[in-house]
Amino acid sequence: MAHVLLLLLLTACGRDPQPADSGLPEGAWLPGGVAGTNTLLGGANSFIMPMPGLTAEHEGMFYSGNGYFNQSWVEAPSSTAARDGLGPLFNARSCSACHFKDGRAAPPEDGQAPFGGVLLRVSRDGPSGAEPDPAYGFQIQDVASPGVQPEFLPRVTWETLEGSFPDGERFELTAPTYHLDQPAHGAPDPSMRVSPRVAVQVIGLALLEAIPEARLEALADPDDVDADGISGRMPWTTSLVDGETVAGRFGWKGEAASVVDQSAKAAAEDLGLTSWVAPEDDCTPLQTDCLAQESGGEPEISDRIFERLVLYTRALAVPARRAADDPDVLAGQGHFTELGCVGCHVPQHETGPFPPLPELEGQEIHPYTDLLLHDMGPALADDRPIAAASGSEWQTRPLWGIGLLEVVNGHTRLLHDGRANGIEEAILWHGGEAEGPKAAFMALSRRERAQLVAFVSDL
Repeated sequence: MAHVLLLLLLTACGRDPQPADSGLPEGAWLPGGVAGTNTLLGGANSFIMPMPGLTAEHEGMFYSGNGYFNQSWVEAPSSTAARDGLGPLFNARSCSACHFKDGRAAPPEDGQAPFGGVLLRVSRDGPSGAEPDPAYGFQIQDVASPGVQPEFLPRVTWETLEGSFPDGERFELTAPTYHLDQPAHGAPDPSMRVSPRVAVQVIGLALLEAIPEARLEALADPDDVDADGISGRMPWTTSLVDGETVAGRFGWKGEAASVVDQSAKAAAEDLGLTSWVAPEDDCTPLQTDCLAQESGGEPEISDRIFERLVLYTRALAVPARRAADDPDVLAGQGHFTELGCVGCHVPQHETGPFPPLPELEGQEIHPYTDLLLHDMGPALADDRPIAAASGSEWQTRPLWGIGLLEVVNGHTRLLHDGRANGIEEAILWHGGEAEGPKAAFMALSRRERAQLVAFVSDL
């Protein structure tokens, strides 16, 4: 059914993203390369398309994976044996509940649970870094199966911060504080660290995986040898699949090595579904009600379904740009480069060998990320180190598709906890290694700032 609906949309909404007389190189309009860019659907459906370069076999698996991504899982035991096993503790009933239309979530408008696409990661400091809380593990689940208590009732409150640009224009920022009420297994340890994580859009992931590790190492400058104030570090992490130390590509701090790892962690922690990669539910030894619940199988997601979920999330296309030749967008691109934003948001890469989807090899892509860890300053620090990242470091987010969030998901909330309402606010929250480019942005005229925002919105 999903396949048929997408074919109908294709027939109705085909479009050519690049005017014949634009005078711009093709790459300016195709951020995911020829094989990875959606040039057919726009608007609210901008993120739902398969990469056009997929083989027929992989395209079929994509549409199958689409069904599993959007389905609601149910608690075991169930007559729906292939789709049970949800919980006992979970945050959502489907992948798309957090990634609606394959897009980005936002904090709840009223600040109250359930949080859905905003996850609360928790840990305590230990000799080797972050350690799970003995009662609540590494993540708070605010929904539970019948007979099991949700771990907490979370909520968020906001503080308004006022500021002004050098030209006198005023602005307001909002800083969130996340609270954990109604604990199910005793008050949280005073040393517990809580860090929100907003679910991001799941486009272009295979292309990011296919950037050669050597390319990232060449961009890293941990000692700031070039003295530009930017010292990106490699996000080394341990693969769940083979235990190898590799560059982390996903997660807000680069803690997930691959889409396989990220999918397995999300299934186990967000949905309570086991897989061959992550074969245990997220129940701690103290949560006896959780441990007593019936399993949906071992594993609860079959290898066949998991394979298709992984391919689906890998192969979602990046939307084509809409106004790459607009004069204000081109002026904004110049400001973006001159201010030094490209020091972290590196515009261009070329994909290398990628056995899972060899059809995506050799693509020139424009994700605007270096996939490295950067210190973003105390205002954005969560003081929660994980994998290779310190408590103030975050992995550079790709910018492709960012200007379509409002039409796809109905909001413009950005950054790891959704505190920024739009691109300008996100820039104003930058600090640490990005303090210089932020100050330069603030010093621009109002029109120049709008041009830079227009450029980022078009990526």
